[in-house]
Amino acid sequence: MSASSKKVIYAALVGNALVALTKFIAAAFTGSSAMLSEGIHSVVDTGNQLLLLLGLHKAKKPASERFPFGHGKEVYFWSFVVALLIFAVGSGVSLYEGLHQIMHPTPVKQPYINYIVLALAMLFEGAALYFALTEFSRSKGKWSYLEAVKKGKDPTTFVVLFEDTAATLGLLVAFLGVFLTQVTGQLFWDGLASVIIGLILGGTAIWLAYETKGLLIGESANVKVVDEIRQIVTSYPQVSHLNEVLTLHMGPSYILVNLSIDFHDQISAGELENIIVRLDAQIKQAWPNIKRIFIEAEARRTMLASTEQQPAL
Repeated sequence: MSASSKKVIYAALVGNALVALTKFIAAAFTGSSAMLSEGIHSVVDTGNQLLLLLGLHKAKKPASERFPFGHGKEVYFWSFVVALLIFAVGSGVSLYEGLHQIMHPTPVKQPYINYIVLALAMLFEGAALYFALTEFSRSKGKWSYLEAVKKGKDPTTFVVLFEDTAATLGLLVAFLGVFLTQVTGQLFWDGLASVIIGLILGGTAIWLAYETKGLLIGESANVKVVDEIRQIVTSYPQVSHLNEVLTLHMGPSYILVNLSIDFHDQISAGELENIIVRLDAQIKQAWPNIKRIFIEAEARRTMLASTEQQPAL
């Protein structure tokens, strides 16, 4: 993860901590359920930033005998935990508070305090969202935003973006809830706002969990990487056929590659060794994130025979 991306997490951490404090103070003075839900939301977001930083720290641990490919997937694991916390704590508590307010309404006092806090929160969250969106736009390259989320291998970037987006939407809903409650005198609106905030958090959590699940299980490298590997391998005249290219992301910046290649039978063992060394160096030079390459010299007919012998499902 780049230093600028890490700054996004630190910015969100400080902003969410300050916003959470002001929201809880406002909820204590006014009794607003929507404001309490927003405070809980900010606390969850603050904890999430800490977990993401923990994941980044653990991912830097060097490889060992027990973990020969390092700890890069720590980032994926803690990003998945963040999604679970948003769903279980943020969404769950907000839904509970909202339904409780609807069934057992309590008056909202001094609503103007809520407006002041919401305005300050919008300022902080808006700045954090702009910062996260700018970094995400820079890192996504030519991909669309949806493609960048689906194909991106560093979940910390879009996790923060999703959180900040959900936080901004939640603030708008909380503002409408407090405003409609004050104008109409119906406490139902405050509870409904809290329920909607819970649904926003729930939807965000489900999407985050879905996107990080594939990375946690083990996704291949992007098509562009695989295609260039194929081009490099097949450019060698000593290669008769490229049987298979298998790639696996062991972390955002760690790709494992396994190649099955049918080399011409005429080449000597020494020449084969030199070709493998050159292939390894050229592929790693083209894609620095490729850290380990395993090359199998395997006849094409062997691959076909092993495929034919597989039992039908």
